[in-house]
Amino acid sequence: MEILRYYIALWAAKLSIVALKITKHNGTNFPGVLALKICPRFLKYAAKPEKIIAVTGTNGKTTTSNMLLDMLTMDGHNVLNNKMGSNINSGIASSLIYGSTIFGKCKHKVGLFEIDERSAVRVFPYMKPDYMLITNLSRDSIMRNGHPEYIGDILTKYIPKETKLVVNADCLISCGIAPENERVYFGIEEMEGDIKECINLINDIQICPDCHNKLEYEYLRYNHIGKAYCPVCGFKAPEYDYAGVNVNVADMTIDVKDAEGTGHYKLLNESVFNIYNVVSAVALLRQMGYSHEKIESFFEKLNIVGSRLHEEKIGDKTLIKLLAKEKNAFATSRVFDYISTLPGDKEIILMNSCQGDMKHWSENTCWLYDCDFEFLNQDCIKNIVLCGPRRLDHKLRLLLAGVPEEKLSYSEKEIDAPDQLKLFENDNVYVLYGTDSIGLGNRVAAKVRELMKGGRD
Repeated sequence: MEILRYYIALWAAKLSIVALKITKHNGTNFPGVLALKICPRFLKYAAKPEKIIAVTGTNGKTTTSNMLLDMLTMDGHNVLNNKMGSNINSGIASSLIYGSTIFGKCKHKVGLFEIDERSAVRVFPYMKPDYMLITNLSRDSIMRNGHPEYIGDILTKYIPKETKLVVNADCLISCGIAPENERVYFGIEEMEGDIKECINLINDIQICPDCHNKLEYEYLRYNHIGKAYCPVCGFKAPEYDYAGVNVNVADMTIDVKDAEGTGHYKLLNESVFNIYNVVSAVALLRQMGYSHEKIESFFEKLNIVGSRLHEEKIGDKTLIKLLAKEKNAFATSRVFDYISTLPGDKEIILMNSCQGDMKHWSENTCWLYDCDFEFLNQDCIKNIVLCGPRRLDHKLRLLLAGVPEEKLSYSEKEIDAPDQLKLFENDNVYVLYGTDSIGLGNRVAAKVRELMKGGRD
């Protein structure tokens, strides 16, 4: 009886795709939502690709998934993926529906799926990835994910035992996931700018998992990401199977070495978290059997997805669009830190107002006090435009971070925020938007672009 429900769900979802195309609503996960409503165990019966790759983690999974998708496509694979949908069970179901025939046969040999950590309980009982890349685990939205150890326990319980893991050795929380699974580790050896003590407000693992004394670091990048060890019992982070070495930000290159050789790779961005994304992608592809030379050729053609990071020069000024996830103190702190270390004087339009919560307005603002707004207290940051319904919350947090009030400007509506820019000579303007406001962020950036071109009255 349930198999009949599966086929009814599949055909209804297929018909919904036609309706979505007619109404120009492509790229939604509605087909998967519909299929799961008709047949809750739709994923059990849906045909799947012969080889499945999964990518999960708190931060970096979307960028890394997109990179891997582009590279596998360059190699001639028609890869089934959930890039246009969501990374939860309904998005996975939608991808399988789009990738199947009317009779339910999968049309793809390779599948690459970005999977939300909490969705493991709904996805992995019915899908068994050959490889799973874990980028990192850290504190995310406190309203949704609680503590990273809670998320780690979910992954450990539901990741299939036969799945081979590709794990970030510089994230001890990730290292503890699914301990019985076969795995390899990637990481980045010591590089310029590393520190020994955490300076972030968030540090999710501070004590040794064996003897519970304080951990120390050979080198530390941010939060708990680095090469940890215990000076008391001798516990230490795993050794790298794939090590990023010789990071050269000036030339935008990195070497990745393993037991069989070393590859020389192009960096897509100088931020530390994007350097990790490169090393993680190389590690996964090496596990799949690709040579360093082949992967090098892929990276020569890659760029970071424009919705995550986009930079353009307009006259003597530069416009930069950056995704800074609202309600995610860890990810937003990484963006603030990145901006603070870049050369030149800057202005920032801060749009992290959690647009998705506005209809019920139940957003908990405690994440602002886990986020390192202190990184914005820099002489090189000349003006911060606060806009939208949370602008006064941002004002309070910035004042507590020591940012002088005279550096703060205000706009009730986000679209009017560019009018508060000073646009001085050689200005660098950063438009920071959240996942709820990518479209609005693009419109704000378009207005900034026109003003830079001389459109201010």
